[in-house]
Amino acid sequence: MDISIHWTFLPHHDPEASLAFYRDLLGLEVRNDVGAGAMRWITLGPAGRPGTAVVLEPPAADPGITEDERRTIAEMMAKGSYARITLATADLDGTFARLKGGGAEVVQEPTEQPYGFRDCAFRDPAGNLVRINEVR
Repeated sequence: MDISIHWTFLPHHDPEASLAFYRDLLGLEVRNDVGAGAMRWITLGPAGRPGTAVVLEPPAADPGITEDERRTIAEMMAKGSYARITLATADLDGTFARLKGGGAEVVQEPTEQPYGFRDCAFRDPAGNLVRINEVR
């Protein structure tokens, strides 16, 4: 069996702030941007890896979600407990410095973890937890 991760979805509530984080700070390339206003789906991915992408989507855009569920999602996003992604880089310190210098919200500075790797963490503009592992 040959399985790979093709797309993953993260909610956003401010497309421009999300673009500033994922495109400008993390360096992902924009592959698609459809919709308008807050109802935009933005697909980004690492350069040279067209088979892997992050899709930023409006939260709770599914018409089957109730108003109570929408409120719950908004509350969880505000607390930073709704969605997360883990990325990887060979240059953790440089990536950390770039994100911190760009104003990203630091959750954890680069740390050697007891479970075997070094990582750091940020929150994106929507509150999603973004962990970055160091590839050794």
